[in-house]
Amino acid sequence: STCACVEYYGKALESLIKQVKIMSIHGKMKHKRNKIFTEFRKLPGGILVCTDVMARGIDIPEVHWVLQYDPPSSASAFVHRCGRTARIGNVGSALVFLLPMEESYINFLSINQKCPMQEMKPQTNVLDLLPKLKSMALADRAVFEKGMKAFVSYVQAYAKHECNLIFRIKDLDFASLAKGFALLKMPKMPELRGKCFPDFIPVTVNTDSISFKDKNREKQRQKQLEQQR
Repeated sequence: STCACVEYYGKALESLIKQVKIMSIHGKMKHKRNKIFTEFRKLPGGILVCTDVMARGIDIPEVHWVLQYDPPSSASAFVHRCGRTARIGNVGSALVFLLPMEESYINFLSINQKCPMQEMKPQTNVLDLLPKLKSMALADRAVFEKGMKAFVSYVQAYAKHECNLIFRIKDLDFASLAKGFALLKMPKMPELRGKCFPDFIPVTVNTDSISFKDKNREKQRQKQLEQQR
């Protein structure tokens, strides 16, 4: 749903999935967008992490799967997203991830968009990749900051969902969500003010001590810290 989530999960997938080309695209990549899109179209295979900027008006041949991590903010966007696969007589699959409290969205889509859906049984023996993602955040401030930004943007996008009777921000399990984003600590934001999260255990490391792998960025950060002191 957001540019920050695309940047974070794109970076995560690059490290977690080897020997597969991972590319990311979103609305803030004004000049690079066309270049990335053209490059992706030429690939024999790969994964494109994207916002709804790619939901309509584009044609990529032989897309086998469209995975919708976030439910789209409008029902019509759901159909447009699914339409990136199974084009011109081809077969394809589209999957959307929903929380149990969001299941009435399925009925809404079948009525609103005449789009029937089937439940896909959860996969068994799934690898827990969150510890690796946490290690990445501890080793590089860029990953840590991207994760925090992605979480904040996800919550803000969720709060603005057009089906706010189904997607209720007050019912969101923030602790589980933070774990899913492999956060090292909870960010400070208005939506979390005054709330306690006993189910979320932050790392014992002082996150201010996490440095950037990029030496120039770290040098700049240290300079700013020195000025603040």
